[in-house]
Amino acid sequence: MVELQIDGKTVQVAEGSVVIQAAEQAGTFIPHFCYHRKLSIAANCRMCLVDIEKAPKPMPACATPVTQGMVVHTKSDRAIKAQKSVMEFLLINHPLDCPICDQGGECQLQDLAVGYGGSASRYEEEKRVVFHKDVGPLVSMEEMSRCIHCTRCVRFGQEIAGSMELGMSHRGEHSEIEAFVGETVDSELSGNMIDICPVGALTSKPFRYQARTWELSRRKSISPHDATGANLIVQVKNNRVMRVVPLENEDVNECWIADRDRFSYEALNSDDRLTQPMLKQNGEWITVDWSTALEYVANGVQQIRTSHGDAALACLASPHSTLEELYLATQLMRGLGSDNIDSRLRAADFQHDGKVRWLGTSIASLSSMEAVLVIGSNVRKDQPLLAQRIRQAARKGAKVFALNEHMFDWAMPVSQTVLAEPSVWVQALADIAAAVAQLKNTHPPVAGNANAPGVQAIATGLLNGERKAVLLGNAAAHHAKASSLLSLAQFIAQQTGASVGYLGEAANSVGAQLVSARPLNQGLNAAQMLQSHSLKAMFLLHTEPAHDCAVQPHRLDSVDMVVTMSPFKTNMDFSDVLLPVSPFTETAGTFVNTEGRAQSFHGVVKPLGETRPAWKVFRVLGSMLGLPGFDFETIEQVRAQALPADVASRLSNECHAAIDVSPATQAPVSASIYQLDPLVRRSHALQMTADAKEGAVHG
Repeated sequence: MVELQIDGKTVQVAEGSVVIQAAEQAGTFIPHFCYHRKLSIAANCRMCLVDIEKAPKPMPACATPVTQGMVVHTKSDRAIKAQKSVMEFLLINHPLDCPICDQGGECQLQDLAVGYGGSASRYEEEKRVVFHKDVGPLVSMEEMSRCIHCTRCVRFGQEIAGSMELGMSHRGEHSEIEAFVGETVDSELSGNMIDICPVGALTSKPFRYQARTWELSRRKSISPHDATGANLIVQVKNNRVMRVVPLENEDVNECWIADRDRFSYEALNSDDRLTQPMLKQNGEWITVDWSTALEYVANGVQQIRTSHGDAALACLASPHSTLEELYLATQLMRGLGSDNIDSRLRAADFQHDGKVRWLGTSIASLSSMEAVLVIGSNVRKDQPLLAQRIRQAARKGAKVFALNEHMFDWAMPVSQTVLAEPSVWVQALADIAAAVAQLKNTHPPVAGNANAPGVQAIATGLLNGERKAVLLGNAAAHHAKASSLLSLAQFIAQQTGASVGYLGEAANSVGAQLVSARPLNQGLNAAQMLQSHSLKAMFLLHTEPAHDCAVQPHRLDSVDMVVTMSPFKTNMDFSDVLLPVSPFTETAGTFVNTEGRAQSFHGVVKPLGETRPAWKVFRVLGSMLGLPGFDFETIEQVRAQALPADVASRLSNECHAAIDVSPATQAPVSASIYQLDPLVRRSHALQMTADAKEGAVHG
């Protein structure tokens, strides 16, 4: 530790720290623009100049290492004069268009100019003009004359997103931040550039000119998309979601969010919203009140039970539903005597031993891994924030390995990739297991070729170091022989001292397992439900089978009553009832992320129109059908029943399934980045991106 004084206060910091970090620890604010604690130090704005005793001139606090006994003055006349001089230089060419600037009210330059700017400028020359750039549908570069060349956006692309999509061209007053010629900004994390821009140069295209920052209410929430469980601040005006930005949580998403977390809110205000219950009568859709719709459903369920038995009822529930919704859906189906409920919509292997599959380690630990093997995943697009963690590990020297169908661009160094058709992934993983067994002088669980191309490098890499992980992606989880893949991954992890786990597909994949949103006994799984001739009533909770299921819903036309519970007008070709239930912004609930962290949230706006929270709809249906255990009055009461007190003890990736290395007969189905759930599918800005145009699904 190094001891120094900052404004008369003694501070101890780790050796190698810089002055601005010591000042943060001492609670002293030093003005700055280019410095960001998650990015490398550039020291190009010079706003953080401080007075250091025995130094011949003011020094930049962000680039000056601390030394034993250093004495720093951040408020001395020399420091203040230096900071005011820098501010004067920054404002020479700045357009000073605060009244019309989208960043007004949350602009670092504006805030600091109050304390360090002059009342008038000594410069009367014309200000420079920088023409706007079109870099895609998400990030606006319309006002680049405001840019102060802090290069935060450039460093973010290089260091966090992994791809240098923006750079600085020319020199001096002709310097400009721009994309490469003719290119757009296509990173799945690009929206974070908007957050870290200290001026109004980079702004949100969908939010541009929609509201002033002081008009917005700020409310906490959790992302309903992938299994990271990113923490959000949802900003609201007049009961309408206007913008979504990250809420910092070092253990989960740090200070970043993915673009689908940021821009999917457009779907909440789309014309596709369902705002009143609807019934199909003689092939025509009519609007009804809630009482009529629920009575229709309750009477239909009773008639079908009487005529066809309890086993004629079924429910497909999206793993993007809240824990409380999934719990009450399971209680409703089992209360009616049916075991036909499933949330594993894209799965092909439905073996289950009752254990709850999860990441196998903490999300934060991915940043410090020394070796990672990813099986069956385009991790950069499937899990942008988890990929960012692995990227940070790779930047520190971690070895990243992959078993995939294609060579994906993960924007990080990948030491070795084994390419194989999904049908033979089990054999390919058996080869890696055989190479590990050979190096460990033990027997592999099944026969494999230890000398197959690439497997020796992976085995050697996994045996080196202490912090290692074997991670199965969405395609591995949805594989027809997912259990065999998990058994082999478990063997490799045990032999190499690595953790083993699933990256997780949806916001509540773990939560769905915790409440047993799957058949427990002789019920039909998701694939069987969509192929069955015996089902007469089907509930679809936040589910659009044409997009969300591995099996296409051709049989649903013959089901007597299909009840769609969704915020959107969807499934209208085969549904008989549409019930408008709340998206995540209009209801309270809980998501359990891939590391088993339960995160609860509240609704941030009032339900739109006649929309109602799905947990309340299930509660009323259960009561109308005379089922016990549906007398909840609050979401907290449902959560107390749904969320096990011993979540950690329920998490296990242990697998004893027999390993079958014969070729699989069907390819795994995984949603592409902007086809994952109903919200991202209805975000206009996201659907205009390069990633969205690549296709709806990939294997």
